[in-house]
Amino acid sequence: MKNTIDALALKKAFIAGANNLDNKKDYINELNVFPVPDGDTGTNMTMTIMSAKREVESCKETMSDIAKAMSTGSLRGARGNSGVILSQLLRGFSKKIGDKTEIGVIEIADAFQKAVETAYKAVMKPKEGTILTVASSCAQAAQKASLDTDDVEEFFGYILSEGEKTLALTTDMLPALKEANVVDAGGMGLLCILKGALNYLKGGKEEPLNEIGQAAPVTMPDF
Repeated sequence: MKNTIDALALKKAFIAGANNLDNKKDYINELNVFPVPDGDTGTNMTMTIMSAKREVESCKETMSDIAKAMSTGSLRGARGNSGVILSQLLRGFSKKIGDKTEIGVIEIADAFQKAVETAYKAVMKPKEGTILTVASSCAQAAQKASLDTDDVEEFFGYILSEGEKTLALTTDMLPALKEANVVDAGGMGLLCILKGALNYLKGGKEEPLNEIGQAAPVTMPDF
C-alpha cells in the first residue's frame, strides 16, 4: 500500500505515462474525427508529452524541478488543439505539486482539479465530448476517491475507471463521433497517459492494446 508519491516516483510514473501514449498514438490517430478527421491527435499529443518527457528526464529529482519540466516542456512542445489542451492540463497540475516533497491523494486530487480549471480557461469555446470532458470526469473522481482511500494505486484505479466510463459516453456527445461510432481521440490519449502511470505504480506491469474505441459495448476493456 502506497500512501504518497515522492519526486522519483512521480518522475518515473510520468515517463511511463508518456511512453504508453507514444505506444498507442497510431491507434489514437485512427479515432480522430473531431473537430476535423485529420488523424493527428495521437501524434500531436505524443509530440507534446515527449517534449515534457525529455525535460523531466534531464532535470533534478526534486518535485519542484519535475513539475517545472512537465509544464515548460509540454508548453514548448505543444502541437495541435489536443496538444495545447494537454499542455494546459499539465501546467495546472504542476502548479499544485511544485512546492511539495511528497504528494498523497488529497494533493493529487487538488492538482487534478487545478489542471481542469487551467485547461478550460485556456480554451475560448470549450466543447463537451472531448478531452476536457474526460479530464473533468477524472478530476471529479479524484475528489471523491480522496475521501474514500489513502492508497495511491486504488485512488488512480478509481479515477481511470470513471474516466473510461465517461470516455465511452463521448460517442453520443458529438455528432461526428456518433457518426463514426468512436470515442473521442483526445480523451483516449489522456487515459493512456494515466494508464501508463498506474502501470508503473503497480510495478511496471505492461498491458497489451485492445481494440477499444467503438461505442458498444460501453464497458471499456483494459488498454
